[in-house]
Amino acid sequence: MDDAKKELEEVVDFLKNPSKYKALGARTPKGVILVGPSGTGKTLLAKAMAGEARTVFYSIAGSEFMEMLVGVGAARVRDLFSQAKKNAPAIIFIDEIDAIGRMRSVGIMGGHDEREQTLNQILVEMDGFEPNTAVLVVAATNRGDLLDPALTRPGRFDRRITLDLPDMEGRKAILAIHAKGKPFVKDLDWDKAAKRTVGFSGADLENMLNEAAILAARDNKKEIDFTDFEEAATKVKLGPEKKRLQSDADRKMTAYHEAGHAVVTYHMPGMDKVHRISIVSRGMALGYTLTPPEKDRLHETKSHLINQIASMMGGRAAEELIFKDITSGAANDIDQATRIARYMVMEFGMSDLGPINFGPEMDVTEWGKSLVEQQQISPDMLSAIDKEIKKFIDAGYKTAITQVKKHKKQMDRIVEVLLKKETIEGEEFDQLMST
Repeated sequence: MDDAKKELEEVVDFLKNPSKYKALGARTPKGVILVGPSGTGKTLLAKAMAGEARTVFYSIAGSEFMEMLVGVGAARVRDLFSQAKKNAPAIIFIDEIDAIGRMRSVGIMGGHDEREQTLNQILVEMDGFEPNTAVLVVAATNRGDLLDPALTRPGRFDRRITLDLPDMEGRKAILAIHAKGKPFVKDLDWDKAAKRTVGFSGADLENMLNEAAILAARDNKKEIDFTDFEEAATKVKLGPEKKRLQSDADRKMTAYHEAGHAVVTYHMPGMDKVHRISIVSRGMALGYTLTPPEKDRLHETKSHLINQIASMMGGRAAEELIFKDITSGAANDIDQATRIARYMVMEFGMSDLGPINFGPEMDVTEWGKSLVEQQQISPDMLSAIDKEIKKFIDAGYKTAITQVKKHKKQMDRIVEVLLKKETIEGEEFDQLMST
């Protein structure tokens, strides 16, 4: 996370050598807020910063301010800041600040609750009458959209540092750190490992290598190989294998469902390669088709999203074609496809309604605010949005039906192998599709 580190290095240097900056009229940043998905290293970065700065470091979670008794949170804030001022220069780190820093109630939800008092006290301490020169507040949250604008403005939190999921080079570096002390086979392809883990956070990668070590130890191996790595990566994302007792009819239905996904994905342009198909149950799923992204995707195109919806509908289409019936197994596929279609219409402006944002969704802000915002969309427009979402889903389903009918022989061949072996790896799948 080079960009984030560069930003924080400046802040650390400011605490170490304030005279260098004051000579040019620069003031110390009062606050730095770290925003990013869970497991990307926000807390680790704050700990590293404390070590580098060699200053007094106070660490507290947002929820620790909250108490049943009104006024305790605000008193704790006053106490924390007075301690930090006495021992300045100091860093105060507030983890999960969204527990207290959420947007204050709007109109409908009146009141003077404990959380609001605590937030008001933080605002006063960070930007009150008393100059607050040598106390830096570092906060971390994975819900930056929920924070009160009065808290995040410059003068309180001068810097907002966004931490993203690591890219390929970042994943290689993280894997190298957590691989220390673990005996891996010498010819393990770490480039391939980094490609296989697109979308994994730092915490996911650490957990995955730990799972790989546990799997190797369970099989009495002396070294961890790529099969352990592969199984651990799947386990982190989908859960452990479950040996459920399934009837032959259930196994056949699951096999056709997964083969439908795989065949449609294979024949849709621009889709990622099928990495593995399995009818071994994991978590809540009776089977799965893995198509991990081959590279970090920065932009989503309309054509790729439409193809994704078709791919997700492949399982349901195969069930209907082969068994002339449908099952509840496609519930998660339908949920994901509908979510993509909803984003395309409401946020990405990719429908015939034009480039208009119809958000936010109900969980973006507190319910009072979102209720007010939601009323800005007329009933006629809500009906039009529903029709556009349905149009994307229907088109995807139609494409999926066409593909499974056209390539039924390939699907039958895959099902035959799945029922014998239960799992087909990507290379074998490509061979089956090309013959």
